[in-house]
Amino acid sequence: MQRRYLSLAAATVATTMALTLTGCGSGSGDDDVTLKLIAADYGDSADNSSQHYWDELTRAFEKKNPGIKVDVEVYSWTDVDKKVEDLVKDGHAPDLAQIGAYADYAAADKLYRADQLLSVSTEADFTPSLAEAGEYRRIQYGLPFGASTRRLFYNKKLFAKAGIANPPQSWSDIARDAQLLKARGVKMPYALPLGPEETQAETLMWMLSGGGGYTDNIGKYRIDSPENIKTFNWLKDDLVGKGLTGTDPAQLNREDAFQGFADGQVGMLNGHPTLMKQAEAKGIDYGTVDLPGVEGKAKATMGVADWMMAFKQNGHRAEAGKFLDFVYSDRNVVKFSGEYGLLPVTTSASQAMLADDKYAKLHSFLKQLAAAEFYPADKTSWPLVSKTVKAKMGAAVGPKGNPAGVLTDIQNAAEAADSAAG
Repeated sequence: MQRRYLSLAAATVATTMALTLTGCGSGSGDDDVTLKLIAADYGDSADNSSQHYWDELTRAFEKKNPGIKVDVEVYSWTDVDKKVEDLVKDGHAPDLAQIGAYADYAAADKLYRADQLLSVSTEADFTPSLAEAGEYRRIQYGLPFGASTRRLFYNKKLFAKAGIANPPQSWSDIARDAQLLKARGVKMPYALPLGPEETQAETLMWMLSGGGGYTDNIGKYRIDSPENIKTFNWLKDDLVGKGLTGTDPAQLNREDAFQGFADGQVGMLNGHPTLMKQAEAKGIDYGTVDLPGVEGKAKATMGVADWMMAFKQNGHRAEAGKFLDFVYSDRNVVKFSGEYGLLPVTTSASQAMLADDKYAKLHSFLKQLAAAEFYPADKTSWPLVSKTVKAKMGAAVGPKGNPAGVLTDIQNAAEAADSAAG
């Protein structure tokens, strides 16, 4: 009998210990926790895949934190958002995801808040404009991961051959320079990629250039504002209508426009930092300037951020927070940004990059980041609005296009989606 009671007692202790360890694994930050991270690939080949970056980073983290393992799966941008969406729908949300949008998950109460995850110093270090862009209903859920801004690129050799001494500063300069480039036989004087790949980006750049944007200063959609209508009427009449874009903008994707610039067939276009590497690989002598506006520099440039987020489902808040504090250390932020031609998302890492001449070519992009304007990614209606812009804006500036009518149609769709989202 005594032996039986001892066995029962031992079983009880074992069960209690097992439950205690399970509790530790779901958020206390002690032992035997494996975090699952789904991340996007910023590389353009197997040799520079983001998987290499994450493998090195997680090895360093696990060495310092032996009770926490991190399993990272990297997917192309074509697949990564859908991968996370499917996992969440199936009830198997990853602990962390580094993807393109966070608002739907925040609205569904599936994410930890930034202040539940990060140390005070890490949370406070995000560039303010990026931290604000990561807010849903004024609470930050999206942690900025990679960022970029846009500038106008121009081909110095083609400009010189056309007798153009200075890069454009205004819309009238763009039209004049494009005419001179066209007269010299340049295939695509101004590349205007309004094809379905990234229409929403080119559209926002031109909206900002004309003093408008997707939303007003209180966050309401203003897609059919007088400023936006004026902008796209100008594009239709003064660029596309005069044959200065070289091709139908509705059929030109950003990837093809960038390739055309790298091949020396494009005089000028709006671009982000990765275009520098692409152009340099082909020996293109290029320059960049702030986006031209109606009568001078645009009121702002476009900023783009990708997002890191932590899901609640598995309960690994403490472990995820510890890993994210490591991810956002200056060394790791600068390394990732420099390797993939992106901009640091923290103030301290930005200062480190600005102080390092090795990153001199990124400095002009980085200096724009604080005042850049972003997609309204905090709106759950934005994915539908973005899809509608991709489907309609290219045709709006074509020969039979009606910019005002198209912008009004998109505005109506945006308002309906916003209302449905509550």
